[in-house]
Amino acid sequence: MQKIVFIGAGSMAEALIHGWVVNEVVQAKHVYVSNRSNRARLEELNVRYGVQMLDNMEELHEADLIILAMKPKDAKTAMASIAQYVSAETAVLSVLAGISINTVEECLGARAIARVMPNTSATIGMSASGIAFNERVTKVQKALYMQMLEAVGIVIEVEEDKLHAITALSGSGPAYLYYLLEAFEKVGSEFGLPKELVRKLMVQTLAGSAEMLKTVKEEPEILRRKVTSPGGTTEAGIRALESMHFNDAIASCIRSAETRSRELARGE
Repeated sequence: MQKIVFIGAGSMAEALIHGWVVNEVVQAKHVYVSNRSNRARLEELNVRYGVQMLDNMEELHEADLIILAMKPKDAKTAMASIAQYVSAETAVLSVLAGISINTVEECLGARAIARVMPNTSATIGMSASGIAFNERVTKVQKALYMQMLEAVGIVIEVEEDKLHAITALSGSGPAYLYYLLEAFEKVGSEFGLPKELVRKLMVQTLAGSAEMLKTVKEEPEILRRKVTSPGGTTEAGIRALESMHFNDAIASCIRSAETRSRELARGE
């Protein structure tokens, strides 16, 4: 592709740009960035990655691929502002949570459209993404998009409706884990442990646990039971989580995110 244009220059756009440029999946000279008003942000990305700033919306006509990466609440307004400049041959890849392929078609016309839900771990090549395509996406285009996304993690093709659940699970998942780490750091400080020490211990614990799941290939429940000795410290901790309805809290978290994704799809 000779011209890939990001509409929106936030954290997800940067995560993909970083992953693609650093891994040499896409050359920086072929990547253009644009946003509504924050030119300083565009200059920052230009200096950091060598990508180009899109100064004139008329240049969109030359784009091979447009990546929609603005805030979901701004999506319809942003798409309306660029619709007249987009060629009928230009494909669209949307990373917008909750914005359906049908909505993109209504705003930008019938064309090849893919909708993907990555997460910000794309920055380090560790994203977990779900992707869906409309019927206009060719086999060649599909293979290219899968290759681009596999360069920044794993990607799984699903029916579009399932992207709401993927958004709630892996799309938002990093934030939940960071939130968990914040809680570990807070309680660790109450025991007099330095924040940096707690973080070092828990980051390694999270990484090790993830690697165990990948390598040993046993069910999480089995691995949990192997750590949980009867009458031991882990059992005491698990009982405390159960008394606070931990599973219910996690379920509520995921369901609320999935519901919000569907609300965004309805324009609410």
